[in-house]
Amino acid sequence: MAKLLTRRWIFRAIALFLSFGLCLGMGLAKAIEPQKTIPTVDLVPQSQLLGQTTYIESCATCHIAPPPAVMPVQTWQALIQDPQHYGVAIEPLKDPNRRLVWNYLKLYSRPIKEDENIPFRLSSSRYFKALHPGVTMPKPLKLESCIQCHSAAQDFDFRNGLVEQPQ
Repeated sequence: MAKLLTRRWIFRAIALFLSFGLCLGMGLAKAIEPQKTIPTVDLVPQSQLLGQTTYIESCATCHIAPPPAVMPVQTWQALIQDPQHYGVAIEPLKDPNRRLVWNYLKLYSRPIKEDENIPFRLSSSRYFKALHPGVTMPKPLKLESCIQCHSAAQDFDFRNGLVEQPQ
């Protein structure tokens, strides 16, 4: 009888160990599975996907949502808090959405220099200019102008479908 009970406990311990190992293995596999990418940025960590999605859903309802890298972090900080958005009264984002969007924008944009003015137009952003060397920009430059060269811009894809500019 004691031998039978010992075998049962050994069997249960092995089953428990295997179950734990399987669960741990599944968790590790999930943790190292490939991250989703959006063509605008190289890699969006899992922790930022909700912020990116919220940004796109919030901003792309009225215009093309530009990639965060085209404007400095100070511009984004001001824009997501300003109820007067380029002459249009909007409802500013509220937490937790504001915080999600801010964390995403902050991660993918860069600060401006100390003596530099905060640009509020793409045409005055040195980051935008650096990302578009040698490109003749339409006048006036508007977010809708992006589609002229980035045919998939409405899908937040600024890499695929690039249209060559005539030389």
